[in-house]
Amino acid sequence: LLLEKELETGLLGKLQEFLLELGKGFSFVARQYRISAGNDHFYIDLVFYNYILKCFLLIDLKIGKLTHKDIGQMDFYVRYFEGNIKVESDNPTIGMILCSEKNETIVKYSVLNENKQMFASRYKLYLPTEEELARELRHEIELIREEKRLS
Repeated sequence: LLLEKELETGLLGKLQEFLLELGKGFSFVARQYRISAGNDHFYIDLVFYNYILKCFLLIDLKIGKLTHKDIGQMDFYVRYFEGNIKVESDNPTIGMILCSEKNETIVKYSVLNENKQMFASRYKLYLPTEEELARELRHEIELIREEKRLS
């Protein structure tokens, strides 16, 4: 039986490598990036900066079905970066939620409503497609499961 934490750890490492291999302007910032709101602490799975788009890319991996809570959490992360991390010359922060279920992978992009026009027209040139991400996640999940089965 593959534990959720094991799968998440394996996927995050592979996803990080996958995005950096794509080139397209990605710089790795952090894994399990901590942000705090009062006494509460939250951890964003992966944070990249794309120097071509001049924006942060926040990635959260969810094992299981995508929920409205997950979308709200990513909205919080994006808003936090917009208000506390990005500088004036940066473009809007992009949030990406990757959900892996047993037979399905869902990719959900998030950006603040007022920035959707820029987001839709420019991100497609530099971010991996939903199909590329879904294919890579499915492939890596199978490799991790096989590796776990053999050990």
